[in-house]
Amino acid sequence: MNQHPYPRQNPSSDLQIFWRLLKLFSPYWRWMLLGILLSLITVIANVGLLALAAWFITAMAIAGVAQVDMNYFTPAASIRGLSIARAISRYAERVVTHEATFQLLAQLRVWFYEQLEPLAPAALQNYHSGDLLSRIRADIDTLENVYLRILSPFTIALLGTSIFVLFLTRYSTAIALVVLILLIIAGIITPLMINRYSRRPSERLIETSAELRAVTIDNMQGMGELLIYGGDQKQSEKLRQLSNKLLDDQTKISKYTEVSQATLGFCANLAMLLTLILAIPLVTAEAISPANLTMLTLFTLACFETIIPLPLAFQALPETLKVARRIFEIADTPPPIKEPSTRSPIPKTYDITLENISFRYQNSTKTIFDDFSLKIPHGKKIAIIGGSGSGKSTLINLLLRFWEPQSGEIRLGSYKLTDYKSDDLRQHFSVVSQHSHIFNSTLRSNLLLAKLDASDEELVNVCKIAQIHDFILSQPDTYETWVGEAGLKLSGGQIRRLSIARALLKDAPILILDEPGEGLDTKTEKALLAAVIKQSENKTLILITHKKAGLQAMDKIIDLEAYNANSASF
Repeated sequence: MNQHPYPRQNPSSDLQIFWRLLKLFSPYWRWMLLGILLSLITVIANVGLLALAAWFITAMAIAGVAQVDMNYFTPAASIRGLSIARAISRYAERVVTHEATFQLLAQLRVWFYEQLEPLAPAALQNYHSGDLLSRIRADIDTLENVYLRILSPFTIALLGTSIFVLFLTRYSTAIALVVLILLIIAGIITPLMINRYSRRPSERLIETSAELRAVTIDNMQGMGELLIYGGDQKQSEKLRQLSNKLLDDQTKISKYTEVSQATLGFCANLAMLLTLILAIPLVTAEAISPANLTMLTLFTLACFETIIPLPLAFQALPETLKVARRIFEIADTPPPIKEPSTRSPIPKTYDITLENISFRYQNSTKTIFDDFSLKIPHGKKIAIIGGSGSGKSTLINLLLRFWEPQSGEIRLGSYKLTDYKSDDLRQHFSVVSQHSHIFNSTLRSNLLLAKLDASDEELVNVCKIAQIHDFILSQPDTYETWVGEAGLKLSGGQIRRLSIARALLKDAPILILDEPGEGLDTKTEKALLAAVIKQSENKTLILITHKKAGLQAMDKIIDLEAYNANSASF
């Protein structure tokens, strides 16, 4: 990935990164707290059930040998109550934690899109599309670890350990101290040591996964060119190397996990043995009953249930922080377009004026516009032609304020573009770009993106103008036909005509068509342009093309290669 051209905030510490994540999750703290509480109740019920059952069985055996009566109703009812509580709390905990996780992920996706949208396209041009996709999908999904695998396990371990150790002090301070020390060794010290060695593989795992996704997307998008020029073997080898690198890091992390789990199991059994050794003299001295000996031994073993998730939590921490840094790296990028603090003006006319515009892209030495001027009165029809790289698409981006010129001024009506908020400015334009996106929905839904309350009559009218109405009627579900991901079920020409219909439905005062005839036969292209031009009699029409179709109906034709250093006006 290329170096990002815009400044970022200073790198934050791990604690600051984690705190920022918690602040993002704060709207759902009640769900999170309820999930943690239910998890804690489940752990307490599990430990209590095992300890009480051990005491009850032992007490019943002792009573039977001694041939004495004992009240078995209360402990039996308590065991049944703990069993029911465990089942209910476990089910409720699953429901609540899953609901909390889904809400957190939804919140993160919305928040990240809100940070991302103002940066497009200028601040994102040096990010690989596959890398951006990885951050939007995989990285955001990984952040569910913050609640499920980090925050919740640490909180439950802290509260559960405190409760259980305090309970043990009622019988023996020495046993409580031994159990506490072994819990700390198994749940904190060992995972911290493992974390030190697994941190780099975990971080590298995120980097390699992101690179692997980016290369895979490259291969899929450029498969035709790779096969034609014989580059498929080289790319396959690159994929294999990345896969092996990913597998090596996963293997290392798995080994560290095995060591941590083995240590936990050893400490749990050692704690049980030491409890037994320390409790036997207490039974001999009649400080505790024989039944309590069994109860304390199994209670000690069960206590380690509270720290079972901690090794994985420590292991997930560096991976999660790495992902969070990747997310905040983009979120902290200042938007390249500075929005005005005041309300957008309402233009009385829609004249477009460019005065002495100079522009070149970041990290490029080529100047696209140099002291370029252009005036387009409202209602005029203008065609812009020129070779690749002459600035045709750049002109659209400047008018829509996706980029700012290095010098010069652009006005809509009597107001500078910088006086408009970006979203308000773009409401005055309908644009059909070369890469219009079609969503995986119905034809009707894709059209209604331009105008949610459009009537059926309006939909039919714009589709007739765009020369796609007859095709829609030929489909079994007509306007309710699903088009597939990115319009997979449509041809290139059908996607283009659907995009034109959508732009016409928006009914903005300025219509921009960027290569509208791509993918269309000559007859359809001529009919489409004639209908669009007739429909746009009272609008400004900017036609960007390298073809001759429609040029005869234009008020003026501007060749950017010829006018690039000159003024043009009507």
